[in-house]
Amino acid sequence: MRRPPIRILDVGGTPAEMGYVHGSSYAAEIREYTEERIGLVMSGLWTGAPVSRGMVLELAEACLEAHERQSAVLYEEMDAMSAGAGISMAEAVVVGGFTDFVDTVRAHLWDRATAPQRVEDDCTAFIVPDNRAGGAGFFGQTWDMHASATDHVILMRTRPDEGPRALIFSTVGCLGQIGMNERGVCVGITNLAASDGKVGVTWPTVVRHALLAETATEAGGVILDADLAGGHNYLVFDADGVGFNIEAMPSVRPVTTLSSAPLTYTNHTTHEATRAVEIERPSELQDSSHRRRSVAIDHLDRSAITEEDLMDLTRHGVCQVPAPPYHVETSGATVMRPRTRDFWAVWGLPSMNDYARIEFL
Repeated sequence: MRRPPIRILDVGGTPAEMGYVHGSSYAAEIREYTEERIGLVMSGLWTGAPVSRGMVLELAEACLEAHERQSAVLYEEMDAMSAGAGISMAEAVVVGGFTDFVDTVRAHLWDRATAPQRVEDDCTAFIVPDNRAGGAGFFGQTWDMHASATDHVILMRTRPDEGPRALIFSTVGCLGQIGMNERGVCVGITNLAASDGKVGVTWPTVVRHALLAETATEAGGVILDADLAGGHNYLVFDADGVGFNIEAMPSVRPVTTLSSAPLTYTNHTTHEATRAVEIERPSELQDSSHRRRSVAIDHLDRSAITEEDLMDLTRHGVCQVPAPPYHVETSGATVMRPRTRDFWAVWGLPSMNDYARIEFL
């Protein structure tokens, strides 16, 4: 589907002011998207067994304390966003942190001895070190999700009263998914399916908290210390060329440090420690994850890499088109060059849509 350039939401001021502008600007759309996300959880497609709306919201409510502990500032922003949109804070946990929240639900269902579940398959991400990119490396990734999410993609451009400005790829009702701050700290993710999910903080709050950092090392500390609800790879890269991936499960978080070769991650674990707490994935999803990672590694096996090379990778090498039963598609993608503060984003399938260069406020 051909789409226009990515929508941009400019927000600034206090956390409450930023959140309320976000929520009220897209109130009807956020409510619609919230119902879609809750419906997906209730259906059992991503968790293995149908659950009631009451159970969904009860578990989401239980996660709120961990969100407030993670960052009182971002909790205030999420609260104001919820008020502006006309949804509850529990609903905000689901609409924003869906892929972590389903890990929480799975763990709850396992306690009730339910059957094994289907799992999701989304995102391909990569860090290109400075030595492979003319002295200024890149972070980039696709954001892949159930196709119903694509309509709700936005780019938030934040200018808080306190803290760094940031460019944040997200969806309406979500604090943030992928981004770069004005210090040149980039944070992104790919999803992992954790068997050790629990009541905790979902990944958008962790991403936004990490984007308050001055360096990649500081951002990594935020991720390593978080009381996580579910599993994700968190990729961090900064303007000084420091980068790493944290294969982050609630109970274990091995770190891989960027060296002279690109780092590439998809949706399967690569460390023995995280493999031990990864849900067994259906063969077609495991094959997709390994194929996309292999394609990306091969594409990046060159000495001089440009932003166009990375955009081409997202367009042709790892772009996902929806198909049953999961209906996952590439809802958008980003490419960032932190040393120069360049940021490009595309809404919808990169194979059918154009990247736009986004400036800081």
